[in-house]
Amino acid sequence: MKIKLPKWYDLHAHFRQGDIMPFMIKDHLAMGCAGILAMPNTKPPVAKVFKKYPLPYWSIEDYLEQLRQAGGHAFEDIIVPLYLTKDTTAAMIEDGAKSGLLRACKYYPPHGTTGAEHSTDFRSFIENGVFGAMAEAGIILCVHGEHHGMRPEDYFSRQTNAEEEFYRNHMPRLLDRHQKLRIVAEHLTTKTAVDLVTQTDNMAASITPQHLLYTIGHLLQGLKYHLYCMPLVKFEEDRQALREAVTASQNTKFFAGTDSAPHTKKATSCGCAAGCYTGGIAPQLYAQAFEMSGINLSEPQEQIVFENFLCRNGAVFYRLPVSKETFILEKKEQRIFKIQTSFGEIIPLPLGMQNEDTTQITAIPWCIASNYL
Repeated sequence: MKIKLPKWYDLHAHFRQGDIMPFMIKDHLAMGCAGILAMPNTKPPVAKVFKKYPLPYWSIEDYLEQLRQAGGHAFEDIIVPLYLTKDTTAAMIEDGAKSGLLRACKYYPPHGTTGAEHSTDFRSFIENGVFGAMAEAGIILCVHGEHHGMRPEDYFSRQTNAEEEFYRNHMPRLLDRHQKLRIVAEHLTTKTAVDLVTQTDNMAASITPQHLLYTIGHLLQGLKYHLYCMPLVKFEEDRQALREAVTASQNTKFFAGTDSAPHTKKATSCGCAAGCYTGGIAPQLYAQAFEMSGINLSEPQEQIVFENFLCRNGAVFYRLPVSKETFILEKKEQRIFKIQTSFGEIIPLPLGMQNEDTTQITAIPWCIASNYL
């Protein structure tokens, strides 16, 4: 079985900085990406629009240059969202929007994930005019929707967790104040968040392969630390809600955003880095997840649903043209190997889900037909 698809936009991925960037970009080009939304949690973060601003951050101008020089010139488009910090002002948003460089902003919960230490309280952006300026200028807010100021007892349970707390008690305040603001709820993991996105105008959501494929049991059984990411994978009822959202025949709100994040040192004596690496294999994993959800991808109507999720919904929300170039997904096993770089090994997620038996062959059921790329 083969499926011909428009090249797609990965609307949430990490490319880091320096000499590792070409490896990451090459993997994204190899899996049929027309463009990317490159996360700004670099060191220092991408927290100003223009180089000329006297702030101790990288600018969107800087990071776009780095991405293009590392091979990103081959993409049809690159979006770099502005990392929101205590130094972000409404005037900065207005100036950036007028220039065309600023197309999205990223909110991180303070200390909530890799590189989130420069963020500040969500409520401050509601009060200081930043979100209002974004709404007026048509700038998209990309949200890592978790609240990390919780007691450990409440941080992760069947009753509540960091994501549910955010979408129940924090996001509604923003929605009440700024109905015009266009919001992407990134890497959703819970039924609570899915329900809110479904019911809210001007709001869409990205979903990762890992949150469609796995639950908290997969992480804990054998302690598969390569599945450790933020937000954490959740319970079966949450995974089912995600699957139903992306496979619904009328889905226009939910789209692909891998949150692919390379770590050459995933686990150390100091803890475990948050992030799963799915570069090079994300469309294949999404196809696998759709089949696990009961979708028959040999049926033309089901292929349309998959294409909308992977290639169209996100492009429409971000007002990007659907690519005229195509690639082919094929139902044929693809073996997965460690990625060797000069910085160390990167373990793709399917390989990280296996036991430490190095003789075991790891394969996924779909591949990309290379002669069509």
